[in-house]
Amino acid sequence: MHYAIVTETYPPEVNGVALTIQSLEHGLRQRGHRVSLVRPRQDGAAPADADHLLVGGVALPGYPGLRAGLPSPGPIAAAWRHARPDAVYIATEGPLGWSALRTARRLGIPAATGFHTRFDTYMRDYRLPWMEPVALGWMRRFHNQADATLVPTRDLQMALRAQGFRRPRVLPRGVDTVLFDPVRRSAAVREGLGVAPDAPLLIHVGRLAAEKNLSLALCAFRRLQVRRPDARMVWIGDGPLRERMRRENPDCVFAGTLRGEALARQFASADLFVFPSLSETFGNVTLESMASGVPVVAYDYGAAREHLIHGAHGAAIPCGDESAFVAAVTALGSDMPRLAAMGRSARAAVAGLSPAQVAAEFDRLLAGLRDGQRPHAHLAA
Repeated sequence: MHYAIVTETYPPEVNGVALTIQSLEHGLRQRGHRVSLVRPRQDGAAPADADHLLVGGVALPGYPGLRAGLPSPGPIAAAWRHARPDAVYIATEGPLGWSALRTARRLGIPAATGFHTRFDTYMRDYRLPWMEPVALGWMRRFHNQADATLVPTRDLQMALRAQGFRRPRVLPRGVDTVLFDPVRRSAAVREGLGVAPDAPLLIHVGRLAAEKNLSLALCAFRRLQVRRPDARMVWIGDGPLRERMRRENPDCVFAGTLRGEALARQFASADLFVFPSLSETFGNVTLESMASGVPVVAYDYGAAREHLIHGAHGAAIPCGDESAFVAAVTALGSDMPRLAAMGRSARAAVAGLSPAQVAAEFDRLLAGLRDGQRPHAHLAA
């Protein structure tokens, strides 16, 4: 089979969408399929192979290193006429994604889209609440032109269906439990961060931006410090708020963007993952933390709703209850033996979430579109 994937973000860019797309691509290749990608050119990136169609792009304000792909119907149509894909997956709703979806429709190629980012809810975080229904309508119009819209959770599937999205289908997420493993816990990493062996180390991994609700994580950390003055916090990631946060919180560690084993060591060396975001479609970092044997405090939706058992793997807080979020971080961060037990349970809970299983389901979904299976036939699958 030949599958095409269209995305406006791809490694070495570091974000949940880019890493998810790369994992799906590798999974399909490992299953013996040809995978061709359409994506923007990246400044300074290594040359792409022959199966990557690189198109023009423009920089995204406030997102250093990321580019929105420009509409490219001509090059896409030429590539797909030369080597026609059996099905197309379009991961992003930008100009490139729109042109790819229209090209697929024109050529009669079945196409699925991916719902990876809640651009509608971002409008509130960037003080544009009046734009939220506009953004939602734009996203709905895009995804309803596809044969299926792939979402990571049943909750999101039901929510989108209620908002007029016609064909949402669940594609679960996996986690690399070989990379993210408690065995990577490192006394040297903790010492380098200035953390005593018996002191709580909190971690946040993600973009340092307004939509991530970072002030709540800081508030929870400061409250914990009242009980445990030796507590420390490390922030992994970059973004427009990094410099301001660093200036205002000199006792925190801002480690920047980490990848691979360096990220896995930081995760495993922490004691509690603090994740206050309310703007995720899933939150891959929740699974990465659990696989690393690190309990999580997060709001009860996305990955936390799907996989985190409150009181066993950390705390799943009712969405928007900031006082409960702070209380959970304070209570758990003060109880190191309990954190250790929760970490072991969290690791066991996600041990079977193999990326290979996700790739197999992705393969089945795309093959079903090629074979003309109606999306609603698999809504309960």
